[in-house]
Amino acid sequence: MDNTTDSSWDSLPVQLNENILQTLREMNFIHMTPVQSACIPLFMSNKDVAAEAVTGSGKTLAFVIPVIELLLKREEKLKKKQVGALVLTPTRELAFQISEVVEKFLRNFPQFTQILLIGGSNPVEDVEKFKDQGGNIVIATPGRLEDMFRRKSDGLDLASAVRSLDVLVLDEADKLLDMGFEASLNSILSYLPKQRRTGLFSATQTQELEKLVRAGLRNPVRIIVKEKGQAAASTQKTPSRLSNYYTICRSEDKFNNLVAFLRQHKHEKHLVFFSTCASVEYFGRALEMLVKRVTIHCIHGKIKNKRSRIFADFRTLKSGILVCTDIMARGIDIPDVNWVLQYDPPSSASAFVHRCGRTARIGNYGNALVFLLPMEESYINFLSINQKCPLQKMSPIKDVVDVLSKVKAMALADRAMFEKGMKAFVSYVQAYAKHECSLIFRVKDLDFASLARGFAMIRLPKMPELRGKSLPDFTETEVDTDSIRYKDKNREKQRKKMLIELKEKGSANLPKKRFIKNKAWSKQKSKKERRKKLAAKRKHNEGSDVDGDMKELLDDTRLLKKLKKGKISEEDFEQQLTSLPKLTHKPEGP
Repeated sequence: MDNTTDSSWDSLPVQLNENILQTLREMNFIHMTPVQSACIPLFMSNKDVAAEAVTGSGKTLAFVIPVIELLLKREEKLKKKQVGALVLTPTRELAFQISEVVEKFLRNFPQFTQILLIGGSNPVEDVEKFKDQGGNIVIATPGRLEDMFRRKSDGLDLASAVRSLDVLVLDEADKLLDMGFEASLNSILSYLPKQRRTGLFSATQTQELEKLVRAGLRNPVRIIVKEKGQAAASTQKTPSRLSNYYTICRSEDKFNNLVAFLRQHKHEKHLVFFSTCASVEYFGRALEMLVKRVTIHCIHGKIKNKRSRIFADFRTLKSGILVCTDIMARGIDIPDVNWVLQYDPPSSASAFVHRCGRTARIGNYGNALVFLLPMEESYINFLSINQKCPLQKMSPIKDVVDVLSKVKAMALADRAMFEKGMKAFVSYVQAYAKHECSLIFRVKDLDFASLARGFAMIRLPKMPELRGKSLPDFTETEVDTDSIRYKDKNREKQRKKMLIELKEKGSANLPKKRFIKNKAWSKQKSKKERRKKLAAKRKHNEGSDVDGDMKELLDDTRLLKKLKKGKISEEDFEQQLTSLPKLTHKPEGP
């Protein structure tokens, strides 16, 4: 697929409103992308659409334009508090981004209002905003929207407001299901009128999405936009103008390589992906100290209230670094990203493709680089076959210096940094244990000594995966970690107070943490679940309606098995068999 077609907006088989064409000219979108030229006429002709196209192919305009056109064609004009269109999306960043695009179009359509309903804001304020300003177009995340339907006692009757709904759009529809929003989606769909237009937009099709297509769309038109010049079966899933690289290095060399790369590309814009929130916090802080004169932001799912501001700030930067988790992997459009750096491979292969798609968007060129350990090299072949995503080896990064000693010094100088490092190490191992591609990413293959050096650990954390392991290649720093202070004076004051209290109580009286000995965290849950199942099975058997004769037969069979295995003698067998309680059968009636 080329990122644009030769066709202008005027060449569509349906005529677009002049104000929409004016906005497109202002946004400098002269030509359509294939997904836009395919979806817009169908959507405007009152067809349901299920569109699959590579990430960065212009899906947002493919539904925003038809949404406005469909609302313009309404016979009865929408009142302020009537919802005509609903756009659902998995993350607040993506919702915010769609809202920005809609806002640009609505400048020429003052008769329509829009409202953004996402987590991280005060729901009571959202209720008041809707009551005051209305919302003909609602852009929302499922959790917040579901909550809004329950706010009738606050004076918001959203169930009545959506009765006028003309069009529903599920953006990144596969991710909506993957993130566990299925129950919320079902709840939301139950409020919506059946007579509506529905559009599903995603970069990948999944079985769950197929179910949703069958359940929620009326004879949908399927649109699958392929990469140009590729056979249908071997279509690559990443943008055609993306250069995809990999580099192989040991755990202890990864961070040094990353820092060297970022120092050499200071005037460019980068996304750096880590597998966990704790790793973002730890390595993001380290990068702030090591890569000078560069704006660095950190964003992950546990950051709640500041996320929208961080996202908005980074989008406006000409150069800088955004250290993030997979919360930034889907649908997010950040202008002019030069490099997507995957420090940790994602937990699923499809997420790899979505991460890469944050660059090389809408006709631009971009680059992606994944850092792999020597034992993970077969992942390259796996991606090529499984995701149709070929990678080329990058030449070694030059001028790599050891910065881990500086990271260690940061941890010794500030207890907050020391604790971040411990959490990052533990969370990384836990995430590794849950990797979808478990044949390649195996915890038992990890070189924990090299990994600990790569995390600039002062000492190893106490965790089940390390219990009983001897790591002669890792030397702990000779320092009493209790003596490491917080730089934050208030936190240090609280810590000292707590230490005094603990000392006064005496360690003997402290409650001990319960843990399962010699069992890794990754295996504890499954064992617990098995125990629950067995207990439920026993309970079921005990309370079942097995009649007395059957129970008696089972007891006899158990005894016979014990005799055959030599666990009891024949004499014991006879004695126990005759002493087993037998049911006394009442004689049948005359």
